Amino acid sequence: MQRVPLAERMRPKTLKEVVGQTQLLGNGEILHQIVTNKEPVSLILWGPPGTGKTTLARIIANEVQAEFIEISAVTSGKKDITNIIEHAKQNWNLQIRTILFVDEIHRFNKAQQDAFLPHIESGLITLIGATTENPSFEVIAPLLSRTRVLILEPLNKNDIITILKKALKTSGKTKNVSAKALDYLAELSDGDARIALGNLELALGMSQKVTPEIVKIAAQKRIPGYDKNGDMHYNVISAFIKSMRGGDVDATLYYLARMINAGEDPKFIARRMIIFASEDIGLAGNGALGLALNAFQAVERIGMPESGLILSHVATALCKSEKSRHTSEAFGRALTLAKKYPNTPVPLQLRNAPTNLMKDIGYGKDYKWEAGFQHDKGFLPDDLKIEKIF
Repeated sequence: MQRVPLAERMRPKTLKEVVGQTQLLGNGEILHQIVTNKEPVSLILWGPPGTGKTTLARIIANEVQAEFIEISAVTSGKKDITNIIEHAKQNWNLQIRTILFVDEIHRFNKAQQDAFLPHIESGLITLIGATTENPSFEVIAPLLSRTRVLILEPLNKNDIITILKKALKTSGKTKNVSAKALDYLAELSDGDARIALGNLELALGMSQKVTPEIVKIAAQKRIPGYDKNGDMHYNVISAFIKSMRGGDVDATLYYLARMINAGEDPKFIARRMIIFASEDIGLAGNGALGLALNAFQAVERIGMPESGLILSHVATALCKSEKSRHTSEAFGRALTLAKKYPNTPVPLQLRNAPTNLMKDIGYGKDYKWEAGFQHDKGFLPDDLKIEKIF
């Protein structure tokens, strides 16, 4: 008989057993109200792996006495959905609620997501979708409008330690794991209870006395929770840019190291630094753009891992540089005016006059080809002379 993994054995059965997510489970919060009132609503649970999305869906179904049907968008198709809807109709006739849990709902295409809409509206099913990706981008707007999006946060270190201690107490092995080993297990989990419990189970299988050294062997290399096409990609690069803008070198280098450690394309980082040099430094340091461009060329020619040093050098320089947004803000105002006045005629005095006819009607009148020449009529069209760009 196959042994049930520790993480599955420790899965909470009631809301009281759930550790963390107090922003959803506290008195008066939405999940607490759903269970108390026994009135389920369609939800999208958004959060990283191991934060309890599946567990909470199962608990809701159990607490409101609904049949719980679980599918994965990775392995399920249109036929599966059709069969579930037919089954839900039978439940409806028997006055049984149906909760359909769709794991990784962002993997369903638009047509598949559309298929849920009429059945959610009619009340035939209560949909609970789980996703690790931002639902704003991955879930269709009509489905979002019919559901509540709940954000699950990564469990903090104390939460993970609490879960591990409970697992050890349940299995009667509290004395088998040192406090430092527990702390290390929690640190390696990145807020994912499933990883923490999996590493604990493996470590207990390796030794009767679990130390940090045993944990290190069991866990092997820590894999960064970083998806180059997902939210973490955008969140970390955003933090990197904002840290440079704020002049915080420590934070800048930390986020840079996270990206490099996770395998981010160094040219992507270098391109963002080029943009930063003009957008945030601009006239305050005219050499910044050249430095950032040199960094991009150097990264292309040198490659990793040495390019990490180049990116670190230039990111630090950009971070410590004086900042000015005059040019970027002025360009923004110029773009606004260009949209407002897209066809305003160029003043006659600024137009080229290659023919006598053009000269006769005022093209290039009184314009002199000399350095710093200021025409009496200025350079902007009359309609824009009251506007301030720079």
